[in-house]
Amino acid sequence: MARRLKEIGYAVVAVYDANAVAAEALTRELACEPCAELAEVTRRSDVIITVISDDRAMKAVINGGLLRRARGRLLINCATLTPSVHGWVEGKAERVGAQSIEACMASSITQAREGSLYLMCGGKAEAFERALVNMVMNCNTAALAEGLALGDAVGLDLTMLREVFAQTGANSRVLQTDGEDMQNREHSCFFSAAHAAKDSGIALKLARQEGLNLPLAGATFRQYTQMVQQGLGELDKSGIAELTFKGRGKAPEVGDDKGNG
Repeated sequence: MARRLKEIGYAVVAVYDANAVAAEALTRELACEPCAELAEVTRRSDVIITVISDDRAMKAVINGGLLRRARGRLLINCATLTPSVHGWVEGKAERVGAQSIEACMASSITQAREGSLYLMCGGKAEAFERALVNMVMNCNTAALAEGLALGDAVGLDLTMLREVFAQTGANSRVLQTDGEDMQNREHSCFFSAAHAAKDSGIALKLARQEGLNLPLAGATFRQYTQMVQQGLGELDKSGIAELTFKGRGKAPEVGDDKGNG
């Protein structure tokens, strides 16, 4: 996102990341100064864009100085959080004279570089929508992994099977983005399994509050949680195939290009 904003003429004046090495590399590329503290980001900026992993991290950032002397600043929060935390952030910003916008992302790295990110902006309803988008996407991803795994187990050509899926009711955006990666065990991360687990968990929490039973979402959440527990949380969501394909076990290192397993 920062690279794209710089390319189209916006002044990117401050970068902060928990990974200081990554932040320093990006600031050299963008010709701006790295910030050792969150308050320094706020001091230098008029508009602050945050992409945070989960509720706990968002609270740590807000309580860690991001809103210090933030009067007049605009905070654009691109994280997928529980609606109550989005509301908490908004309230915190208002109390110091700042504004906060929810801008939950439904796209990934490729779209960020192209400038075609899909953002759902607004208030509580948009937070619900984002969680539901990812819940359905995660279910689709798990179902695709099962279909390809079964095809592989019975000896079908997976390239041909993916083409059959693409011409029938089994077609989906996930098939286009993840199908070949599942076949080739290529799980370079665009949307991590850890984030998939988080977002499915948010949706399930909302379902429980409304008295709904969502068995598919629950099964998908358990699979992505299992990936995290096995140390596979930083693989792309397509890595769920490693739990499903016969004989796979632990996934290859990210970036490896191996066969069907």
